[in-house]
Amino acid sequence: MRHFMQITRALSDENRVRILSFLTHSELCLCQIIELLKLSPSTVSKHMSILIQAGLVDIRKEGRWHYYRLPETPEPVVSAAYDFLQNANPKTPNLEKDRRLLKEVLKVDKEELCRHYKS
Repeated sequence: MRHFMQITRALSDENRVRILSFLTHSELCLCQIIELLKLSPSTVSKHMSILIQAGLVDIRKEGRWHYYRLPETPEPVVSAAYDFLQNANPKTPNLEKDRRLLKEVLKVDKEELCRHYKS
């Protein structure tokens, strides 16, 4: 029951749902997620921590980079949460806008992007 509650709590925030939507398309580093959401690094880090604790997101560290992705083999309750999001999330202009934004952010060099947020 506790894991279920962590998942529902994680899904109760629009920004976290947006992050999951971005991650269905691509693994992303923290700076890319910050750029997509236009939120402070500490706020995005907190969102990522909640998603990781719920088992909805995995983290991979490579040097100084932190990469986030959906789990390769999610637990059944996590798979059910993904299915729910996919089926319940209506096709809205905001989702289309997010997809276009993701394409633009993926074109930007990560080093340059992260330098922007580190300074």
